[in-house]
Amino acid sequence: MKQRVERQIGDQVLAIETGFLAKQAAGSVLVTYGDTVVIVACATGAPRAGIDFFPLTCDYRERVAAAGKFPGGFLKREGRPTLKETLTSRLMDRPIRPLFPAGFFDEVQVQANVLASDRQNDPDVLAMNGASAALSISPLPFLGPLGSVRLAQIEGRFVPFPTMDQLEESDLDLVVSGSKTAILMIEGFAREMPEDRMLEALEECHRIIRIICEMQDELVAKAGKPKKDYVLADYSVLTERLTSQYYAELKAACAISGKQDRNNAVKALKDRALAEVAPSEPTRDFKPGLAGGISEPDFKHVWHDLHEKAIRALIVEGTRPDGRGHTALRAIHCEVDLLPRVHGSALFQRGETQALVTITLGTGRDEQRVDGLIEEYSKKFMLDYYFPSYSVGEVRPIRGPGRREMGHGALAERSVKPVLPDPDVFPYTIRVISDILESNGSSSMASVCGATLGLMAAGVPISHPVAGISVGLVKESEDRWVLLTDIIGDEDHHGDMDFKIAGSQNGITGIQLDLKITGISRAIIEATLKQSREARLEILRNMLTAIRRPRQEISVWAPRLLRTKINPEKIGLLIGPGGKTIRAIQESTGASIDVEDDGTVTVASHDAEGAMAAMAQIEGLTASIQIGRVYEGRVTSVKEFGAFVELVPGKDGLCHISELSDEYVSSVGDVCRVGDVMRVKVIAVDDQDRVKLSRKAAMRELAESAGGSTPAE
Repeated sequence: MKQRVERQIGDQVLAIETGFLAKQAAGSVLVTYGDTVVIVACATGAPRAGIDFFPLTCDYRERVAAAGKFPGGFLKREGRPTLKETLTSRLMDRPIRPLFPAGFFDEVQVQANVLASDRQNDPDVLAMNGASAALSISPLPFLGPLGSVRLAQIEGRFVPFPTMDQLEESDLDLVVSGSKTAILMIEGFAREMPEDRMLEALEECHRIIRIICEMQDELVAKAGKPKKDYVLADYSVLTERLTSQYYAELKAACAISGKQDRNNAVKALKDRALAEVAPSEPTRDFKPGLAGGISEPDFKHVWHDLHEKAIRALIVEGTRPDGRGHTALRAIHCEVDLLPRVHGSALFQRGETQALVTITLGTGRDEQRVDGLIEEYSKKFMLDYYFPSYSVGEVRPIRGPGRREMGHGALAERSVKPVLPDPDVFPYTIRVISDILESNGSSSMASVCGATLGLMAAGVPISHPVAGISVGLVKESEDRWVLLTDIIGDEDHHGDMDFKIAGSQNGITGIQLDLKITGISRAIIEATLKQSREARLEILRNMLTAIRRPRQEISVWAPRLLRTKINPEKIGLLIGPGGKTIRAIQESTGASIDVEDDGTVTVASHDAEGAMAAMAQIEGLTASIQIGRVYEGRVTSVKEFGAFVELVPGKDGLCHISELSDEYVSSVGDVCRVGDVMRVKVIAVDDQDRVKLSRKAAMRELAESAGGSTPAE
């Protein structure tokens, strides 16, 4: 039976329907906002044998038919997920993962497909709300509901569920997920927004989230399926045994400073405990928790929890794994210009996290074309993040970038983008590569810091330097919690929060929150914003010791770009018949020339001389004749009454015999012949666009500028 709930949010109605599509799924909903429609369905299966984690898979797909388009390419069918689809899949996954009970290891899949798009309302937030709604009405033990909202700020006013056009005007793009009582996930970017204003934006998001949660509660009351009883594994016997025998030693090992030494000590203790507790041969066909605490998978599961307990206890007692205070940063080292030939390079190291950044400057031809549900557009700034396995001392199959790498790269890219110069001021296409060579916590924020250093070293005139930091959390209760600045890997893995905040001294440019608990309060968010700002300013001070401001000149190895604007009516003149004219300029100067429909001409060359030569030819070809300007022209025709002189290609003027010289001229041929080059001054342009020239005026002006008399004829 079809059921529908709806609320007016922003300018449109948000509606969630169920009961008539995908009825064999564990739960399915149709989410509509404006004319954008997304179907979301969830399904579940039995857990795989030996699994010790929650196998949740979220997948979001956009089929361009939803916007009345055909896919590009030869096959005319969608292929692997785009970057937008991958990032949206992550947005769906991150808030719902903590809302399943610990120890629940059943397979769960959540799939979202965009069925219709009005090209104005982004389907990603609809898919996020649909994932929660589908899980809430299913028999799965989902501890929801949760709501998700995108918020913009236009002229100081918050706008929920903004359109694409509104986002172009906005200085905030904030996506927040949460329950009725707490915030669970944040992904946002702003134009240097102060922390106080960001906190107000988060509170406004939570107000709307409560409305969306009420909608889902109403849907569950109408169409919810009875929740299935799940019996979770009981590890109490093994937990008690390992705690009594090894917890004290494990806690001491976790207090060793230095990642490698600490890991080696913990691993040695784990191997000893495993040999003493578990048999050499693992039990076949075991069930978690029912093997009497003697199977290796059982042991690993309980040991992980014991390891987490030890680290959290140390932190709450005031001892972090590496011995720092709760607000202390690790040692920071910054360098620029490490690599030859590249257009810019920098190294940023914070503790055992190291990012090597390379900058490449290109032309408009290097822009990345992006196609999807909305109109195709191009990107002039790209940041690619690479995380090789050797950065953490591991061996893994070498494949293309995964979801994590894409997500970290997108976070760093959008955190740096607000401080980039306007393309009219700096027309280069910019690519940043961040290679993580060592990693022990918050490599994405290291990429932000390294990108800032690299851009300044490359001569990109950014408005302000940007830095980022991650703050962690260990929460024992609502009244007992500890924030950790600059978290390391163990604190990230065993803690409750990874709250990344990037920005300049003026405010926040990027913010991302991931939790392993069911939410955090306003007090924790406010304290995190304050603590992260203090750390960010300290990092910026360290960065500025390596390079204080962007260089005045770009690298000698970077292409030279020059720009001018011509009358759009003269584009045809510049291009010439069949492209003959523009090809001739490119071949003679070695430069490449791009012409836009509005008359903007961009000249690119690997040397300044070639770019200037090409620009001179373009200006000479397309320039308008200016009265009072002196031109060096070529005589194209000689008549009894004067000479015709070509000032620029395709445009000539008449120099009357009386304007050839201050002396008497009996014949034009006495002064000039066809093919001669001479200086003439434009003295008038009549209504019929006929140009009148004067050689004697040009000679007089030349003599005055030289401080001498009129040269002899």
